[in-house]
Amino acid sequence: MSTTVSPAPGAASRPGGRSARVRAAVHRAVKELVADEAGEPPTIPVIAARAGVHATTVYRRWGTVAELLADVATSRFSGDIVVPDTGSLRGDLERYAHDLAKDLSDPDTLALVRATIGTGGEQGAAACRGERQRQLEAILEREQARGEQPPTLEHATDAVLAPLYYRAVFTDLPLTPEWTRTLVSRLLPG
Repeated sequence: MSTTVSPAPGAASRPGGRSARVRAAVHRAVKELVADEAGEPPTIPVIAARAGVHATTVYRRWGTVAELLADVATSRFSGDIVVPDTGSLRGDLERYAHDLAKDLSDPDTLALVRATIGTGGEQGAAACRGERQRQLEAILEREQARGEQPPTLEHATDAVLAPLYYRAVFTDLPLTPEWTRTLVSRLLPG
């Protein structure tokens, strides 16, 4: 039988404490390593050394490089794109696709996405798409609240998110505003 012990009053995790500083240093080290194409591959000892912390600290908190990359990606993608509200589904999706394309065109962001997917498999892919899919879902739910029948989340993901990520991660083709508008036009013909 396990017993849960509540922390003493005032003993809760401090957002600006050592733990937050370690997390920030480790996240910064990961971002630097994945952005440096000619550098060392991100391993726990290399990341820890770059962050100025002991490797056991990183192992204890994250366990694996895949888990660490997923945490960095989740943190990086949480809230960095504002869900647009232009008053129309087409306008919202065009702005959303444009903003996401702009973000994925950033070399540092793209390096993080590639490393996270490459190292973390499904866990990494989930970290890269999770917040983006929640943003897309919010756009579709708002359209439904307007009394309209938007496409399903699965259909919108296949039509907008999937091509954006595929083109960004696996090709050197540009993510132009014109191209992103064609994604929305295919999803919402007419």
